[in-house]
Amino acid sequence: MLERGEVANSWRTERWDSLRLLTPNWQSRLPGVCYEGADADGYMTSAEVVELIARFAAYAGAPVRTETSVTSVRCTDGGYRITTSQGELESRAVVVASGACNQPTYPAFAHTLPPEIEQLTAFSYRNPSQLPDGGVLVVGASATGVQLAAELRSSGRPVTLSVGEHVRLPRTYRGRDVLWWMEAAGIWGQRYDEVDDLVRARRLPSPQLVGTPERVTLDLNALADMGVELVGRWAAARDGRALFSGGLRNVFALADLKLERLLDVFDEWALTNPEAEDVAAPERLAPTQVPPSARLQADLRSGEFGAIVWATGFQPDYGWLDVPVVDAKGHLRHEGGVVDSPGLYALGLPVLRRRNSTFICGIEDDAREVIDHLHAYLNGGPRAEL
Repeated sequence: MLERGEVANSWRTERWDSLRLLTPNWQSRLPGVCYEGADADGYMTSAEVVELIARFAAYAGAPVRTETSVTSVRCTDGGYRITTSQGELESRAVVVASGACNQPTYPAFAHTLPPEIEQLTAFSYRNPSQLPDGGVLVVGASATGVQLAAELRSSGRPVTLSVGEHVRLPRTYRGRDVLWWMEAAGIWGQRYDEVDDLVRARRLPSPQLVGTPERVTLDLNALADMGVELVGRWAAARDGRALFSGGLRNVFALADLKLERLLDVFDEWALTNPEAEDVAAPERLAPTQVPPSARLQADLRSGEFGAIVWATGFQPDYGWLDVPVVDAKGHLRHEGGVVDSPGLYALGLPVLRRRNSTFICGIEDDAREVIDHLHAYLNGGPRAEL
């Protein structure tokens, strides 16, 4: 196993200070290793995630080569040649487990914005104190965006949040964590070949959730109550001005509709499953409130904003993969983790084999099936069924 830094490197070096997992502690489990603390319904800090992964590495006894960056993987007659910062390796098979969040994404017009405004991404942001004086424009309303908007607003700064497509979820529903419902009702376990629109499912933004001791729901209504200004999707930049779309009402209505449908699924499941005997009565969230007059532009040269935080998602980095298996949009071509090149596999990508593929608690089942296929390949037998 090759790791460019230390074990759990990205959790050590690429997370903001206050970040906690979105999944409750009881869901933070790996084969043979699980949460052992006193707060099973809490949410791990970055440091606690590092400890969990390090504990699993020791338990598994895998031969991890740390401080070893892969610079190239190329096909050979018998498999692959892997070039690293510590030399070359030959292998009949390779598992790409570098994840889908290697590089933050932001629009091309970011390079044209006034230079006096500091720009950060979720990789470079650590805490409010590092930002210059003035308001902050947070772009993106998935989990990262809403968390950073709330933290910055709580620090006393004026915050404007640019909202595009998003997934709205309550932190708890009928007395249980919403992710308990996702797991118990079988939604997280849905296989990739059962999903109607797999391409869309793999590119959905992360849900609006935050892990706090208070188990609060952090949706757009909560942010508005805190004093965060909501504007539409940042569509363009022109002459030092940010231009926002005017479709907030439709964006909010779509997110609310999807939430209602999901809660209906939970309620229907609860009617026939004994696991739900002690849950509270069905409930519904108030609709997302549309601002009475959301502005359509902002003058970035006026001094209103001292910083912009891009929370517009991430993309994988396959610049080191010298095998023709990456599509025009930079995504790996694979079928349930079996990449379009003999002996090449992937793990840890969105909806790789199930909807929970990118969560710590979802990797075991994916890995078991992918490795079964790899084992059959190495032994020259018939291709395993995935």
